[in-house]
Amino acid sequence: MDRLDNTIRPYAWGSTTAIPRLLGAEPTGEPQAEMWMGAHPGAPSRTPRGPLDKVIDQAPERELGDRAVARFGPRLPFLLKILAAGAPLSLQVHPDLEQAREGYQDEERRGIPIDAPHRNYKDTNHKPELICALTEFDGLCGFREPGAAADLLAGLGVDSLKPYVDVLHAHPEEAALREVLTAVLTADPEDMARTVTEAAAACARLGGAYAPYAGIAHHHPGDPGVIAAMLLNHVRLQPGEALFLGAGVPHAYLNGLGVEIMANSDNVLRCGLTPKHVDVPELLRIVRFEAGDPNVLRPEASSDGEEVYDTPIDEFRLSRYVLPEGAAVRDLTRSAPQILLCTAGTVRVGEHVLGPGGSVFVPADEKAGVSGDGTVFRATVNA
Repeated sequence: MDRLDNTIRPYAWGSTTAIPRLLGAEPTGEPQAEMWMGAHPGAPSRTPRGPLDKVIDQAPERELGDRAVARFGPRLPFLLKILAAGAPLSLQVHPDLEQAREGYQDEERRGIPIDAPHRNYKDTNHKPELICALTEFDGLCGFREPGAAADLLAGLGVDSLKPYVDVLHAHPEEAALREVLTAVLTADPEDMARTVTEAAAACARLGGAYAPYAGIAHHHPGDPGVIAAMLLNHVRLQPGEALFLGAGVPHAYLNGLGVEIMANSDNVLRCGLTPKHVDVPELLRIVRFEAGDPNVLRPEASSDGEEVYDTPIDEFRLSRYVLPEGAAVRDLTRSAPQILLCTAGTVRVGEHVLGPGGSVFVPADEKAGVSGDGTVFRATVNA
């Protein structure tokens, strides 16, 4: 069992205070967006035995277990993060496995360099993800019903949005959402910038249900993603609640601190709220134009106190233990790799004492008992 020393990524949208506050550290004044825990080659956790990806490479069966290697190959199939959004992330969607393989092979055939800014597919894997709120957490997830989206846009009183309102009222769900998103992302940039500016002013004036979109427009003035975002459901998670984002579901995180887990992939198709490449034709191939309410997850408790966030994904499984003072030691030994993360209080895992933000990697079949007075998130595989 290895204590992890983890990299904090300074993406521009990151909060300057949330991760330092969790860690009990002084803010640097720079954004601290994500703390990565795992073996992703972009920022592998450091251990006393070396970088975690190299540790696993040297003995994958020992570290991951035979079953996990047989199912996912000789690599850790998930990445765990603490995510701190101080500004909206890009509006985005992820492919399913078949789409990822097709997209990757196509870009390889066309000779697009893996690090090219217009490259969509960095690997052949899908990227389902789960975000669990540690504080109040705002996000966008999935399409609104077309009628509800039409009413929201109509309420702004912006003449240039009326054609979108009419389409949303007149066409069946899939066709309406597809036509409007396509029109927004392919509109003349200058015309769209004027529309967004006018819509943003109306959002700020109206407040209420429009307030999140005024905030988005403040960070991304003139971006067509502001109008695209209004087609999506706004959701506010309370601490302990979670969202699962499957393939094809457009989403964005807006503000808050959370624990995120995902399949080990970098495949992202962006819809807006970003200066990065937006590949509209490929995006439209990936997006699922289906409306519905966000499925807010609450953990299901088992007899030993483990609270599991149920997801239909083999690559990861996230749960937590809220340990009261004086509770008996929980045996977390499992024939699969695990990362244990403390987010509150003080807990002991084997010989390691963890405070908020502390984490350990537990190899398959390694004895793992946890005790203390605090909250521990458990990341492992779901197979």
